[in-house]
Amino acid sequence: MGAPPAGRVDWVDYAKGFCIVMVVMMHSTLGVEAAAERSGWMHAVVAFAKPFRMPDFFLISGLFLARIIDRDWRDYLDRKVVHFAYFYALWVTIQFAVKAPMFAADLGWWAVGLTYLEAFIEPFGTLWFIYLLPIFFVVTRLARAIPVPIVWIAAACLEIAHIQTGWTVIDEFAARFVYFFTGYVLASRIFAFAGRVQARPGLALAALAIWAIVNGALVLAGLAERPLVSLALGLAGAAAVVALAALLAKARLFDWLRYCGRRSLVIYLAFFLPMAMTRVALLKLSPLTDIGTISALTTVAGVLGALIWFWAVRRTPLRVLFERPAWARLTPRPTARLQPAE
Repeated sequence: MGAPPAGRVDWVDYAKGFCIVMVVMMHSTLGVEAAAERSGWMHAVVAFAKPFRMPDFFLISGLFLARIIDRDWRDYLDRKVVHFAYFYALWVTIQFAVKAPMFAADLGWWAVGLTYLEAFIEPFGTLWFIYLLPIFFVVTRLARAIPVPIVWIAAACLEIAHIQTGWTVIDEFAARFVYFFTGYVLASRIFAFAGRVQARPGLALAALAIWAIVNGALVLAGLAERPLVSLALGLAGAAAVVALAALLAKARLFDWLRYCGRRSLVIYLAFFLPMAMTRVALLKLSPLTDIGTISALTTVAGVLGALIWFWAVRRTPLRVLFERPAWARLTPRPTARLQPAE
């Protein structure tokens, strides 16, 4: 289990960019379809990406863990727990501030307060990913004394079991930890795989075509969420995204996707508001009637809106929306008062 290369890696940013766009696309499309009470052509794209969208995100999140897993607990907790806890607490508060009047109209203000407190036990809305990541980091560190094959097999069995308790942390941990742990323990092999893809792009494109056909066929047949099949498609899809990202990085295509990857957490935190505003505007005020097109435009607005929000505040005191201030650190750095969301 070798350490990953130092510094930023272009194909990793491409992969993260691809995944965050897929996440925004999913929320945008399902939100539009729920509000319009009908589906559009984007529904098929979202369904195709479902088997690998979050598996790849978690696999990529584990890739660089080997760099810091041996550090002292204080520094480790600061980087991998407090960092995400700060952004979760901040943005769950922002989301509640936006949605509180709607909740109050339905449930009353007392229930709004209880629901807000519950959000620190049961992850709220779109923010479950950054709630779960610190748990993965801590569990992986605590499990270091256990042989890797045992941990991986146990994680795979949890995914295969398709546990459904109704509690997000339990269910998503069971469904996703195997991908995070795979990214951690196979990091050096994944980087080597990306290098081989870049060395033989023709063969990689052929393999990607075969994967796309198989993935699409299983989704269409309704088999993608079956036990074992979901695990196989998650791992294969994650490998496919790595391969696609490696090819894009080599060809220097779609550089905007790489930028989205560099700012993936920024987009994840802030896309909900521009997405929701655009959805309402397009459905109520726009002459457009095609639900697929409305979903696509809402996706673009969610990504761009989050980045515009970031660009607007990054040189103002409000940059604390996306940069962790010194007071929210366990180990303050004398050279930097703020730590970016990435």
